[in-house]
Amino acid sequence: MTTELTSKRRTERILSRANLRFAGHFAEMIVAMLVGMLALGPLWSLAAPGLTDRPDLAALIMAANMTAGMALWMVLRRHSWPRVAEMSAAMCLPFVALLLPYWLGAITGGTLMIAGHVLMVAFMLAAMLYRRADYSHHTA
Repeated sequence: MTTELTSKRRTERILSRANLRFAGHFAEMIVAMLVGMLALGPLWSLAAPGLTDRPDLAALIMAANMTAGMALWMVLRRHSWPRVAEMSAAMCLPFVALLLPYWLGAITGGTLMIAGHVLMVAFMLAAMLYRRADYSHHTA
């Protein structure tokens, strides 16, 4: 009975650590996205002034900046290229999907930006949960 209880506690501890690593990895990726957005955003203003005045282009550029920061972080953490590509797609697809409703006038530029970011985080989390072992046990 004691061995069974000890084994159960050990399993709970391992699962708890894996969940903490998963949550930590998610937080790291959010920070990397913010860094990408803050670091690359001003470059667009210098390179092509006025380009981000259009909400659709601003959303796509911001998605690209955030994806670049996240992808760089994943490469530094030694994730495989397929995982980097998968996460990059998960981050960009929500914005791309929202472009048609925006162009048709069904949603505003503000809605495009807000909904795109909310869906980006949701799609990221879904991709991470789909490959949970990659994000819970990754030790690089």
